[in-house]
Amino acid sequence: MAEPPRSADALVDQLLETPGLLDQVKLNPESTLRKLAQQVTRNLPPPAFVTDRWTYRIVVLALGVVCITATGGAIYLSAIASAGSTPNIPDVLTALGAAAIGALAGLLAPSPTSK
Repeated sequence: MAEPPRSADALVDQLLETPGLLDQVKLNPESTLRKLAQQVTRNLPPPAFVTDRWTYRIVVLALGVVCITATGGAIYLSAIASAGSTPNIPDVLTALGAAAIGALAGLLAPSPTSK
């Protein structure tokens, strides 16, 4: 399987293949490198998590199932406990439910850098 292109490798390739570009970098490194970085990152393919919607949907569905199962399990264990005793809900059930809810919130919340 071929490795995905990396921006640093593409930047080096472009620097070495474009005639006169190294001289521009020597004269004005900051602005030239910033322009090159913008060009290189614009030409790279988008990451897989942006283009592969099915993987994202499967993860959200699996986390949703864990949330519902943990909540349902806690409710069930509380319901079958006798009236005078406190329900014995395992800590792992609470931890799974809380982690799944947190992961869903992180996945579904809009990115602060998105416009």
